[in-house]
Amino acid sequence: MFEFKLPDLGEGIAEGEILKWHVTEGGEVREDAPLVDVETDKAAVTIPSPRGGRVASLRGKVGDTVNVGEVVVVIDDGAGAKAAPAAPAVAPAQVGGPAAVPAPAAAPAVAPAPIGGPAPAGARRPVPAAPATRRLARELKIDIDLVPATGPAGRVTPEDVHRFAAGGPAAPAPTPAVRHAPPPPEHVTARAVRDDTAFAEFAAHAAATIPFLELEPLPDFRHEGPVQVEALRSIRRKVARKMVTSMTLVPHVAHMDDADVTELEAFRLRERDRRQGGAGGRLTLLAFVIKAVTAGLRAAPAFNASLDPFREEIIYKKYYNIGFAADTGRGLVVPVIQGTDTRSIVDISEQIADKAARARAGALPPEEMRGGTFTITNVGPLGGTALLATINYPEVAILGMGRVQEKPVVRDGQIVIRRILPLTLAFDHRVADGADAARFVGELARQLSDPNLLLLET
Repeated sequence: MFEFKLPDLGEGIAEGEILKWHVTEGGEVREDAPLVDVETDKAAVTIPSPRGGRVASLRGKVGDTVNVGEVVVVIDDGAGAKAAPAAPAVAPAQVGGPAAVPAPAAAPAVAPAPIGGPAPAGARRPVPAAPATRRLARELKIDIDLVPATGPAGRVTPEDVHRFAAGGPAAPAPTPAVRHAPPPPEHVTARAVRDDTAFAEFAAHAAATIPFLELEPLPDFRHEGPVQVEALRSIRRKVARKMVTSMTLVPHVAHMDDADVTELEAFRLRERDRRQGGAGGRLTLLAFVIKAVTAGLRAAPAFNASLDPFREEIIYKKYYNIGFAADTGRGLVVPVIQGTDTRSIVDISEQIADKAARARAGALPPEEMRGGTFTITNVGPLGGTALLATINYPEVAILGMGRVQEKPVVRDGQIVIRRILPLTLAFDHRVADGADAARFVGELARQLSDPNLLLLET
């Protein structure tokens, strides 16, 4: 019997919620075939079966939460009883889709064989590799266990397989991430707060860490009236952690301004109608704003940076990956458009539509939500005149877009009706000052006020 444990899904993910089983007890499963859909605090993932055989038992039902390392299914593969090492991580795939998409950044649960040599004798364990990489190795008639791994966290990549097949040297392994500070002891982590004693220890640790912070347990609201309790899970829990981290570590300051987008909106609507059914046919205002922001970041590099508080360094990024907040119904996610400085407005518009649709379907892989340098959140379609957004840490700024409204304004001494877009830039005051923000948002408003200027300068 083969006991399959929930694999390490990378990026500190400790558990997942079972969304769907692709197999049934007593049924057959093929190696690398979809086994189970699990939702983590990143997205939905489809985990393939590491072995073929008969499904002896399922150790969880839909809706159950299982921890990494727990047995989730037992497969009768014809071999003797043994505990299975955790399988390599997989990337999100649309629930019910045919296969999982490789996730290069996931971390393995089992250490790979030493670089340049085979696995130790008797330790014939699956190396960390995505199903597509394993298929490639089979097609090239290569024993994947012998391939030196150079991917993140010791993962075998398709490039490793091709390099091994060609007899070339292994590329240098990536440098492991540096941990600047150890995590707090387990007995004072939030996950351990189950009773009054644990809460007291947690509160004492928090108070010792943050001056003037005093935590008190919530009252029992059931004494006041009916309540409904729902576990904080998956994407919503990740959002909560990110927001607390950002608001605790980053001194937020906001600068607000209005952009007159009357001419830009007229141009956009004309182009949208003209391109209906063609490339960039949905042409949203957000695409124009992303392009204008990218131009602004080149002139104001402080807002395209990150601050390392441990090394006391500011890292100025010379690449432009703009994220946009997407409401998925299960929580907020931030798809990232890579290289916006080299993309056209039409291309960016298509990227927005594609990534937003896949995010709502739970099919956007984690690698398409990483690497952002600046984030934009647009509440305009939902209503509201303006917002003060929380910075998407470790970025240093976020732009909030309100609803475009017709307003009376004074132009050349006359009161006229114009279409006004409210803009709010929240930024890290450790990295930039109010004057920097005023210049950045002022230039952004100037470009958005004239589509010809926007196209010329971007």
